[in-house]
Amino acid sequence: MKAIVFDFDGLIMDTETPCYDAFREVYREYGVDLPLETFAQCIGTSNDVFNPVTYLSECLGRLIEEEVVQEQFLAKYNAKVESIELRPGVLDYLEAATRLGIKIGLASSSQMDWIIPKLKRCGIADYYISVRTKDHVTRVKPDPELYLQSLEALGVSGSEAIAFEDSLNGLRAAKQAGLHCVVVPNDVTRHLPFAEHDLLLNSMKEKSLEEVITEIENKSC
Repeated sequence: MKAIVFDFDGLIMDTETPCYDAFREVYREYGVDLPLETFAQCIGTSNDVFNPVTYLSECLGRLIEEEVVQEQFLAKYNAKVESIELRPGVLDYLEAATRLGIKIGLASSSQMDWIIPKLKRCGIADYYISVRTKDHVTRVKPDPELYLQSLEALGVSGSEAIAFEDSLNGLRAAKQAGLHCVVVPNDVTRHLPFAEHDLLLNSMKEKSLEEVITEIENKSC
């Protein structure tokens, strides 16, 4: 295996659980519940698939100004997300890949100015040879464009790379681009029906990167 490509939100840092919690708190202020399975539609992709503000308006039967809801959401979300650390095992995998001479990329449907400051805060920005985000493509996940660009930037084929994802949209994008895919769900995505993965882990602490690579290479033989 020559490369690994990480998703960001929910995989490197669990920003998705506080995102859901913040939106759910806003919904409750309007007397509406936000089911997890409904919110999960937008995980790993854009709000074009599911817009929480539009859905709230539909539930209330009246138009809600998006700016107002976003302001309420951000006040809650920023307070929750500012102290979030790396998910368990992430640093171990980055260090192992570097030690093994495996190239490291990142492919995310989020924007660069959201991702880079957090990578720098956690001291892991320099591990990545390639970072591809919403800013680089016309279509985000589940479209494979982010992963196809990552493969090109890393100089490897899909069969030579492993994607690490936490969402269905990310899994679909990785598989369409021809990568192997390891799913490491978080609290928000754990209930989703991951069917096409090559390996499912509860945490990156469950197996070392070397063990993951060996298992996937054995399955590919």
